[in-house]
Formats: sequence, C-alpha cells, structure tokens
Amino acid sequence: MGNKRRTRIDHSALAELATRQHGVVATRQLRALGISRFVIADAARYGRAHRLYRGVYAVGHEKLSWKGQCSAAVLACAPAAASYWSAAWLWGLATYRPSRFDLTVPSRRGHRRRQLNVHYAALGDEDLAEVDAIPVTSVERTHLDLAASHPRSLPKLLERAEEIEDEQGRRLFDLRRFESLLARTRGHAGHKPLSEALTIYRPDPTVLRSDLEKRFRALLRASSLPLPSHNVNVGPYELDCYWLEHSFCVELDTYGTHGSRRSFEEDRRRQRELRRLGIEVERVTDLQLRDEPGEVLAALAVSLERRRPA
Repeated sequence: MGNKRRTRIDHSALAELATRQHGVVATRQLRALGISRFVIADAARYGRAHRLYRGVYAVGHEKLSWKGQCSAAVLACAPAAASYWSAAWLWGLATYRPSRFDLTVPSRRGHRRRQLNVHYAALGDEDLAEVDAIPVTSVERTHLDLAASHPRSLPKLLERAEEIEDEQGRRLFDLRRFESLLARTRGHAGHKPLSEALTIYRPDPTVLRSDLEKRFRALLRASSLPLPSHNVNVGPYELDCYWLEHSFCVELDTYGTHGSRRSFEEDRRRQRELRRLGIEVERVTDLQLRDEPGEVLAALAVSLERRRPA
C-alpha cells in the first residue's frame, strides 16, 4: 500500500488478510493494521488498490473470483452475511451461480446498493456461519429464506443438503437444527413451506422417504409379517425399518448407498454399535426386492421368529 508519512505497514498481515478475504479488504480493517487514510488514498490513486465499494478495495488487481466479489459485497454492507441464493451457492446447495449477490443486514441504515439484493432481518448467532471466511447465513436459515421466495426449490435444496458433507465429514442436513430454527421463526414467511418440506424427514411411522421404502412396505403388507415403524431414531441413529418388540431392524440399500469407502466403513461401525444396543441389523437391497422378494420375506420371517418376545 506504500509508506507515505512514514506509515509502517505490516505487509505480511496485510497479505494474510487480503488472501483470507479472496483479495479484498475494508478501510476499517486497514486502519486497524495501522495504515492511514492518506496511504490508502495514495494506493488507490496509483493502482495498488482498486475501489469496489465505498470503503472496500481489491488489493493489487481487480480480477476477482466470484468469492472475492461476494466478500467485497459483504464488507461493503457490514455487518452483513451472504444469504438466499448467494448463501446456497457458497454451501454447495445451488446448481447455478447467481449473477447478483444477496445479503442480509440487520437494518436499512446506509445499506442500499443498486447492484446488490439487500434483505433486512435481525439474525442470531445460530443463524450465521462462515464459508471460506465469508460470513453467510446458516444452512437452515438459507433454506428458510428461500422457502419464502422460492418454495418449489426446497425439495432439491434439502436433497443436496443430505448429500453434502462439511469439513468434519458431517452431513449439512441436520433435522434437529432445522426444528430448532422453526421453533424460533414462526412468523417468517418461509416457516410453513419449510415445515411442510421437512415432513418426509421427520421420524413418523406413516411417512416413507423413498420409493424403496414404499416397495418394501408394500411387500410386507402383502405378507403375514408384522409391520415395522419407519425412520425411527434410536440413540444417535435413524433406522429405516424398526420392529421395536423384536429389537430388529432392516436397513435398505441401493447401488449408490456405499458410494465411498468412508460411507461403507460408517455403515459397518453403525451396525456394530446397534448390535451393542441389542438390535439385530439386516440389510436388504433394491435388487433383492426386485428379483428375490420371496427370499427376502422368508429371511425376515426367520429373523423375526428368532427374536420374537417371550
């Protein structure tokens, strides 16, 4: 940024800040590093910094990535968070990159930007997160906001949240966090459509999440075997089909269920832990249901008889 008036600049701290924020910095951040307004003005004048918004600069060049542009927009409206479709893209939920940036700010004061979609809402800490050092609405809040503006997109967004893992290997979708969000946002326009979209994810014996579960239940109904409950929570696990009195469950698999070695090992660990809880686990595949329904029923009959309560 230069050294007018003998301002001593911590260049390593400046480089670290700009790198973390995808090439952009805010005037207030530069001032916190001890860089004077005169030096900032000189840097802008001689092309070492490029003004993007009032108080926000690109360092060195203007060729920013989408994340750099998003970071600049968030800094320009601080305190702000990327939200709606911008948040969906950052989380990996959206299938297309939005051309305009959506931001949520706590008040209308001084945040009007013609090139930005600015939304107004008071967000709590539980509604906020960071993705690649960019403040963003949480996965759950992002769904809630889009439920109000684009309710038809919810099923696909929720499916994506089930598929994607965070840096710790945890699925983005967490029903408990969604339920917590709904409990505190009853007046939000997205509350009803989101709650309805989550119905198939709630542990309800009458709710079947997939065609595979529907086929399995239809097979059982045509037999004399007792019917299980579906999508039931036992400890930290959700069981596909559970016979409580028999302490027996069936996990339904498709060809793509074990898409990685990691998921394969997770299923084996889950099976061991359920057995430690006294629950026997049997796996049934979609191909077995299609090609060997009689064999599936015969095997289930043996297992249920063996574990029939005394």
